Amino acid sequence: MKLPSHDAAARNPGDGGHRVHLPQFSAGPLRQVVRRLLLALLVLVLTVLIVYVDRTGYHDNADGNVDFLDAVYYSTVTLSTTGYGDIVPYSDSARLSNILLVTPLRVLFLIILVGTTLEVLAERTREQYRLNRWRSALRDHTVVVGFGTKGRSAVQTLCATGLPKNRVVVVDPNQKVIEAANADGLAGVVGDATRSDVLLRAEAQRARQFVIATQRDDTAVLVTLTARQLNRGANIVAAVREEENAPLLRQSGADAVITSASAAGRLLGMSVQSPTAGAVIEDLIQQGTGLDLVERTVVKAEVGKSVRDTDDLVVSVLRGHRLLAYDDPDASPLQAADRLITIVRAPMVQE
Repeated sequence: MKLPSHDAAARNPGDGGHRVHLPQFSAGPLRQVVRRLLLALLVLVLTVLIVYVDRTGYHDNADGNVDFLDAVYYSTVTLSTTGYGDIVPYSDSARLSNILLVTPLRVLFLIILVGTTLEVLAERTREQYRLNRWRSALRDHTVVVGFGTKGRSAVQTLCATGLPKNRVVVVDPNQKVIEAANADGLAGVVGDATRSDVLLRAEAQRARQFVIATQRDDTAVLVTLTARQLNRGANIVAAVREEENAPLLRQSGADAVITSASAAGRLLGMSVQSPTAGAVIEDLIQQGTGLDLVERTVVKAEVGKSVRDTDDLVVSVLRGHRLLAYDDPDASPLQAADRLITIVRAPMVQE
């Protein structure tokens, strides 16, 4: 089922109020209400038993005797109020049980009744504490702008390569989309990512990388400009629909631009000519299963060797800002500062 997702330009200004939403792990409200009712009923039953067992120590002004109904009545009015004085304890044991047992139960009963109000008052304090602690600990994280099909796939790929979910912050203008991200264990910010105050709530100034997966190209350009203005050193990867807009994204500050429509078209064309080749490419870009395309550093034992002498299947060598193909004469011998683009099996990445 597709989750609702809207572009920032079509955002409802009153939806969400640019708030940060952290994943919640508490029980549902109905379950909490039922649990409190059961606790209150348990306290009432326990008080009735205490009064009924010691009923000979109580006096009813109406008939002098205290039966089971009188015990229930006395327990109810005693727990909810201070009592009406029509049934009173007169023996030492009854008065002692009222002091040591009934009075604490009355206090517990009142706490249960007003627990909802107390929780509402305390919830804001707890939430603010969680938010402050989250912000103080958030460093070198990944900000994902847009949590539609592209954004969710990007997060799944990042998490499959070892990125913890608590290092991902989702920004989307739709409240329901952020709730879906929270259900997946991700923190989220409801708001228009083209605005700097919204990205600041996601701690964009301290992020390591941005994934911009908006529905519109013009929105992607504005988000990229805003993100680059807030964070000069972050790695920004953006997706666009039209290939002609890719240069504009790069000029706006994106380090890498993925043309989603063209990439899908090329994969379709390849699959028509060779379904097997298309399946292999699909397997490579889907992290966690089959073959994975990964980037890693050169290990000490590989320094000075040829590209073909490594244990993994090397596709390219990244040397400084140059990307060398595996058959490029300059790619060998390998240097200590090189990074390798290799094809490995998914279990090796997990290990």
